Amino acid sequence: QVQLVESGGGLVQAGGSLKLSCVASGRTFSTYTMGWFRQAPGKEREFVAAIRWSDRMTNYADSVKGRFTISRDYAQNTVNLQMNSLKPEDTAVYYCAARNGYIRTASHDYDYWGQGTQVTVSS
Repeated sequence: QVQLVESGGGLVQAGGSLKLSCVASGRTFSTYTMGWFRQAPGKEREFVAAIRWSDRMTNYADSVKGRFTISRDYAQNTVNLQMNSLKPEDTAVYYCAARNGYIRTASHDYDYWGQGTQVTVSS
C-alpha cells in the first residue's frame, strides 16, 4: 500500500521560505509522477507542481513559477518542494500526491494522497 507523509509546513512571513517534504513508501516509484497540490479555505484543490520520478521532468503552475522548486531524492524516496518569496495567497493546506504515469495537473488523475500540511503566510 502506497503511503505519503508530508512534513515541513508552518507559519512564515511574506517573502520568506519554507521547504516541504514528502516521504513515499509502499512500492517502487520509478514509473510514477509525484505532485504537490494545495487547497485554501473555500477553494478547490489546485495543482502546484509535479515531477516525474524517472527523469525528473517537472511542471509548475503559473502562479508559482520562479518561486517554487520541486525535486526528488531517489535514495530517500522523498519529494521536496522548496518555496521561496512566499505570498499570503500561498496560504493553504499542501498535499503530496502520486500517480503511475506521466505528469498530469488534475487532482482526479492522482491515486494516492498524503494527509496534508498547513502553510500559512502572514502579510
